Amino acid sequence: MAAIDKLDVEVEVKSHADKFWGLIRESVTVLPKAFPIDYKSIEVLEGDGKSVGSVRLVTYGEGSPIVKISKEKIDAFDEANKTMAYTVVEGDILKFYKHFRCHITVTPKGDGSTVKWLCEFQKATDEVPDPHVIKDFVVKNFKEMDDLALKA
Repeated sequence: MAAIDKLDVEVEVKSHADKFWGLIRESVTVLPKAFPIDYKSIEVLEGDGKSVGSVRLVTYGEGSPIVKISKEKIDAFDEANKTMAYTVVEGDILKFYKHFRCHITVTPKGDGSTVKWLCEFQKATDEVPDPHVIKDFVVKNFKEMDDLALKA
């Protein structure tokens, strides 16, 4: 069995950690409304869309480079520490990666925050590149969410 690889990024944002985390927590409703180019819809299939065990079906828009459908299961959700993790259980990304799990953590930093995204993945074949295009999409989304949080 191939090893699980990791890719991560930290994004400094100007918005307060509580405000930014609120957007992450409410992403099921916030993302499709605020960023319809990137997210057509996020449908909650099981649970409430944010607690452990919840399952969400994300339908991406034209702004998403390679993924159009993704079914995600929430593995961890810690309100106090502003962290969550989810695993992709179905969808386009699994054509490229046998395993795809993401962790998001929002940490206060001065007047703003640091948002950390960590992805654990296992390539379907050796020819598949690391998911840098997905990381870039996440960074873009975090910056857009920061702008949204600052306006709210």
